[in-house]
Amino acid sequence: MSQSIAADPNRLLPADPGTRSIARNLLSLVEELPILSPHGHVDAAMIEQDTPFPDPATLLVTPDHYVTRLIHSSGIPLDRLGAAGSGTPGAHGTTPRDTWREFIKAWPLFEGTASGYWFRQEFEHVFHVDISRLDQQPGEATADAIYDELNARLSDPDFRPRRLFRDFNIEVLATTDDPLDDLAAHAALAADPTFSSRVLPTFRPDAYLKFHTPDWAARVELLISAAGDGQSGYAGYIRALENRRQYFVEHGAVSADHGSKTALTLKLSAAQAQELFDKARLGKATAADADVFEAHMMYEMARMSVADGLVMTMHPGVFRNHHTPTFEAFGADMGHDIPVPVSYTEALRPMLEDFGTAHGFHFIPFTIDETVFSREIAPLAGFYPSVFIGAPWWFLDAPDAMLRFRSAVTETAGFSRSSGFIDDTRAFCSIPARHNTSRRIEASFLARLVVEHRVSQERARKIIVDVVDGAPRRAFKL
Repeated sequence: MSQSIAADPNRLLPADPGTRSIARNLLSLVEELPILSPHGHVDAAMIEQDTPFPDPATLLVTPDHYVTRLIHSSGIPLDRLGAAGSGTPGAHGTTPRDTWREFIKAWPLFEGTASGYWFRQEFEHVFHVDISRLDQQPGEATADAIYDELNARLSDPDFRPRRLFRDFNIEVLATTDDPLDDLAAHAALAADPTFSSRVLPTFRPDAYLKFHTPDWAARVELLISAAGDGQSGYAGYIRALENRRQYFVEHGAVSADHGSKTALTLKLSAAQAQELFDKARLGKATAADADVFEAHMMYEMARMSVADGLVMTMHPGVFRNHHTPTFEAFGADMGHDIPVPVSYTEALRPMLEDFGTAHGFHFIPFTIDETVFSREIAPLAGFYPSVFIGAPWWFLDAPDAMLRFRSAVTETAGFSRSSGFIDDTRAFCSIPARHNTSRRIEASFLARLVVEHRVSQERARKIIVDVVDGAPRRAFKL
């Protein structure tokens, strides 16, 4: 039988034999380096408790909006993919095996997509399941056979998160956490002498900064009550955020993450901020008020990062829940969050004017608007010592988009100003495939520069190690 394309050692490397040879040499320097994952969404409790994985559909299909959105576009209802108004897979009479069959029938839809590549890599290198039969006949019989193979693998006592943490060679993994989370799982892992890796919490305050968040007022009251040091109103709110950030620092956090609507930052007076805050608590704030307050709080988050040392990351530019009927039926994160253009240069200026050269401040902007990589983000990172270029994120974390990113930013900012690769995933089993992909793309890009006599091979060997290992340690203070 011919070798699986997912196992081909030349996957993603240049087609030209000479360039490919250089790329393979560069890849050999980094392919086995430890994984540094400073931004992601894996549940720390799953690792701490060594929770067994669920069935294949619940693990790989239902929670992955990359997957469900494309199948849905072919006409398959979301409830056939495990989605339900209650958020519980299996409602509407659909079993996990039914969902898996829909996925396998849709297998040809994923050719050429990032999702298709991840799946091939996971099946080949993590689950050790031969899926070459899918390329010949993706039908119900094939679906059931692969489902049963995967189920057997998932039920293996050795196939648990902690064992895979070692097998994947993960040195650092950051989670994303609510400001009021007690971080008990993180504390338990840090104190566990049998667990040598680092699982770091990340401060994610979006639900407390955005007026339109469901139960925003109740959340804020709870925040102030828990950590406001007896103060009330806006002053108590700011103090509570500062205190909870410090709690995260004490539990190993290195960054605070912000899914802002835009990149806008504004410096309001305390009186102006208090007025907007009070309007929101009374339910009288407008959409424009919410945007202004959020922009002000991005400035405040930067101020706090200068004080407490947390790296500030920002990823704006997404129209959330684009299709209202789907949102009303199934809730958020159903695959209809759509990218929109974002401007960074003027929007970030109030923040960077005050903090862009502040000692120790690290700010990492991400984008899914490719037009700003070379026009705005790379030039900002090429001047401000605080700004590091966020890696391709979400719709851009695909092989061709990664190459476009590297080409777009390097001519202006070089290699040293990037954040390192960010897998940004909830899919724990896809982590090694994602990082291996990034390493192959970096090797391919550098090999081309070597062949074109733009970088020496000796320098390329040092650069790729720094891009893969040095950059994330530097940008995220690891």
